[in-house]
Amino acid sequence: MMGGADTLLRQEPWFVSLAVLGALYTAAVVLRLLSHLALLLRRPRDLRRRYGAWAVVTGPTSGIGQSMALELARLGLNLVLVGRDPAKLQDISETISKTRSVQTKTVVFDLALVATPRGDEAVRRLREAVEGLDVGVLVNNAGVAKPCALYLHEVDVEAWVRMMRVNLCALTEVTAAVLPGMVQRGRGAVVNIGSGSSEAIPSFPLYTIYAASKRYVAQFSRSLYVEYRSKGIDVQCQVSPRTEENQPTLRRSDASTYYPRKKNPTKKIAPS
Repeated sequence: MMGGADTLLRQEPWFVSLAVLGALYTAAVVLRLLSHLALLLRRPRDLRRRYGAWAVVTGPTSGIGQSMALELARLGLNLVLVGRDPAKLQDISETISKTRSVQTKTVVFDLALVATPRGDEAVRRLREAVEGLDVGVLVNNAGVAKPCALYLHEVDVEAWVRMMRVNLCALTEVTAAVLPGMVQRGRGAVVNIGSGSSEAIPSFPLYTIYAASKRYVAQFSRSLYVEYRSKGIDVQCQVSPRTEENQPTLRRSDASTYYPRKKNPTKKIAPS
C-alpha cells in the first residue's frame, strides 16, 4: 500500500493532479448512486403520521386535482373536497367512499367569487368544515386558464379578472383559512400546483396573464416555506408540464410566430 503511494508521489505533478481529480470524481459518482439507491429502498412516508389525518383538495373533480385526491385517499387520508359543482363533488366523493375506507366532506365553493359577499360566505363554510379536523395536507390545485391563445388587448376583462381571482386570490385565501390549524398543531404540508409556463420556459406569449399568475404561485410557495418551516410546515410548488387538461390551444393563424410548427420528418422519406 505504501509502495503504491510512493510510486504515485514520484510521478509528474500533472499526473498526480489528474489522479486526484479522477478519484474525487469517482467518489462523487459513487455517493450519488448510493443516495439514489437509498431513495429507492426507503419506505414511502406515512403522510397521516407525518402531517395529519385529513387533506383539503381544491378542484378535485378532474385532472391533476382528481388524481391527487384519489392518491391521498389511497394513502389513507380523509378528504375535504372543495369545488364549484355540487354534482361533480358528490360523484368524486362517492367514488372515493366506495373504493377506500376514508371519510370525505364536500364544500361547494366557486373560487372565482373570492372577495365578494358570496365568496366570503364560502370561505366561512370552509373554515367551519376544517374546524376541529386534523388537517395535515392542503393541495391548492384549482386554477383557470384561457381557452385559447390571445394577445393581452384581446382578452376579455371579465375573463382575466376571473383568472386572477382563482389563481391568486383564492389560492391565498384558502391557504390562510387552513394554516391556523397547522400552526396550532405544529405540522402540515401545503402543495401548490404551479406550471411549467412560469418556471421551465423564459416566456409564454399569448398566455401572458396565465403565466404571470403561475409565477405568483411559485414565489408565494417559496416565501411561505421560509415563513412557516420553523413551525413544522412544509410548502412546495409542483410544476406540472402540459397535460391533456391544460394543454394550450393555439387556434390562430399568427400563433406560429411564437410557437413554430415542427417539420414533418416523414417528408424526408416519402416517395416522390
